[in-house]
Amino acid sequence: MRAGAAGSAVVRRSVQVTCSASVGFYAFLYGLHQPVAALYALFTPIALGLLSSIPGTGRRQAWITLRTLPFGLALVALGTALAQSTAAAVAGMLVVGFLLGFSVVAGPRAAGPAPGLQLLYILACFPPYAPQTLAGRLTGAGVGVVLLALCQAYLLRGPPARSFRALLADALETGAIATADPDRVPVARLRELSQGMRLSRVAPGERPAGPGRGDRALGQAGGAARRVLDQLASQSELSASEGVPPGTDRTSAALRARVAGTCADTAAALRAGRPPPSAEPLRKEIQDFQADRIRRAADPGERGVDSRVLRRQAAVLTLAESAWIAVAAVGVAAAGHRGAPLAPRELFWYVDLSTARLWARRIAGNATHRSVWFQNAVRVACGLAVARLVAGTLDLAHGFWVLLTVLTLARTTVGATWRAVREAVAGNLVGAVVAGALLIAVGRHLDACAVLLVPGMFIAFALGPRLGVAYAQGLFTLVVSLAFAQITPTTWRLSEARLVDVVTGSVIGLLCGLLAWPAGARKEVRRTMASLLRSCGALVPATVEALLDAPGADPCAPSTWRTLHHLRLAEAAYAQFHSEPPAAWEEVQADWHGVLVVAYHTVLGAQRLPCFEVPRADVPPDACAWARRTAAELTTDVDRIALHFTTEKRPGPGRRPCAPPLPRHHPGLPTLVDLEVWLTAMDHQLRRIEASLTVKP
Repeated sequence: MRAGAAGSAVVRRSVQVTCSASVGFYAFLYGLHQPVAALYALFTPIALGLLSSIPGTGRRQAWITLRTLPFGLALVALGTALAQSTAAAVAGMLVVGFLLGFSVVAGPRAAGPAPGLQLLYILACFPPYAPQTLAGRLTGAGVGVVLLALCQAYLLRGPPARSFRALLADALETGAIATADPDRVPVARLRELSQGMRLSRVAPGERPAGPGRGDRALGQAGGAARRVLDQLASQSELSASEGVPPGTDRTSAALRARVAGTCADTAAALRAGRPPPSAEPLRKEIQDFQADRIRRAADPGERGVDSRVLRRQAAVLTLAESAWIAVAAVGVAAAGHRGAPLAPRELFWYVDLSTARLWARRIAGNATHRSVWFQNAVRVACGLAVARLVAGTLDLAHGFWVLLTVLTLARTTVGATWRAVREAVAGNLVGAVVAGALLIAVGRHLDACAVLLVPGMFIAFALGPRLGVAYAQGLFTLVVSLAFAQITPTTWRLSEARLVDVVTGSVIGLLCGLLAWPAGARKEVRRTMASLLRSCGALVPATVEALLDAPGADPCAPSTWRTLHHLRLAEAAYAQFHSEPPAAWEEVQADWHGVLVVAYHTVLGAQRLPCFEVPRADVPPDACAWARRTAAELTTDVDRIALHFTTEKRPGPGRRPCAPPLPRHHPGLPTLVDLEVWLTAMDHQLRRIEASLTVKP
């Protein structure tokens, strides 16, 4: 997000939270004389509007906020019931903290409200044990959610985010134009659109990151559309260097025309919201294209077979296969419901699975100590549980501030947590002094506190996030002091209690950060990337064997489930790695994104090559030997690089694949060329990864 847009979003959010919190607070406190409901009506918009990162703008954001209402009420009721004893409240905090922290596996729309929901349980689970106040608590929380949703929907709604479907339509439409006429779209434009499709650059509320069938299909379609754009850009660059336009032979031109037409029709369907065209005609065209290549390669009447033409045809074939995957996945997303299995099954494994099984697979895949999402959930849950135990055992006044400190200051690395704690303690110290002086001056004049609360909230919520942790904590101390002064008789000792609680929470957060994965994703990204590379290395010889062992038989692609599992763990670690500050001890910065590219390339080849490339006759023994030897060498290279990731030892030089022995006329010639293109691309990317190992951060 641009700086101007980010600043506007902060101001817009501060206005929405201030209006919703103040309306509910004043209405319950002064209009209905219900201080308990007033407290919850004040803190619920703050929890969901400031602590949470609810994606979207306007009515979409309001709808997500309203969907949290039953969960928020349930957590308030649970916290109220468990406040009877410290042990019960701590156990509840451990379970609730982990479940809400682990909700990130469901995507940004589900995980965004999690911190705010944590705070609602925290508020309710502290003494006094007062089940008779449950109705007031639920009423205040419910009104706070509704008021916040109304403000999000109608007050300074902000510009709507571009939907992922619109981005996908742009990518397919541009790909159609570039496929039909490469000169009409500059390479830079193709690269720009491809980068814009990366999930990290898509608005959180629009990311297809959920475990459901629709999100999985849209994510697959987006990845395939990115490959279409990247392949078109690479082909344009290659044709410019060679001086030969891509797809100049008749069969290639016909296939490119079919790709252009199918992509254009799919883009139009996405914009209009209607079902996309069937991907079956494009699939048949691909099969006919490959059959024609095989026939020409085996025909002695042909004037030899130019390997350069076959390689250009391989590029066109890869482009068509990526387009076919995109169109087929868009069809699955449009249907939405569970459908019949699609071939190849490895590519569309999720189509015929129930929603419950898809959720179970996502949860089980991340329920491992190697998942950074699991690590973060455990760290936060343990920190909150310990904080609740300390606050309850020591009977700290306003002890929920201890947990709030752990919740807001905990970071994924101990170094980042320490920096946040230093700033928070300094800010709270200054804020406590100012708040104490303010309470001494106007503490007995409730009307003055009531007048100062609204502008105080707006200033704190608008400037705090922009100025940093110290300012945010100091200003928030002033806000809570003004609010509590109106609920109960308050002295300057309130700011003293808040300072003690913040320091206590900071110490607990630091200890948890020190004991539980203190390095964050720094070491985990090495381990997950090494595991991902090794699983890719195992796929290469398995794919070669699937191509060469059973000519003419039904395709049997190797299982890619294990690699996809490691890929998801690596993507999560890589995303967190980029969100953390650089570490001075990190001596070598590898090309982690290049590792992900290798994984995408390997998985796609393992899934598509046995489907489209199986030869119709036995491949010559020398060619088979070359393919198996090259696969083994690439696997060795992969293992060497993976070993470096875990041991940080510089890998030695590896052997490079040589050109394959190509027969003059043979049905397996196109398969050998396409296999060579796949293996060579993987080898080139591995070279770039090795070269990056000498780069200092």
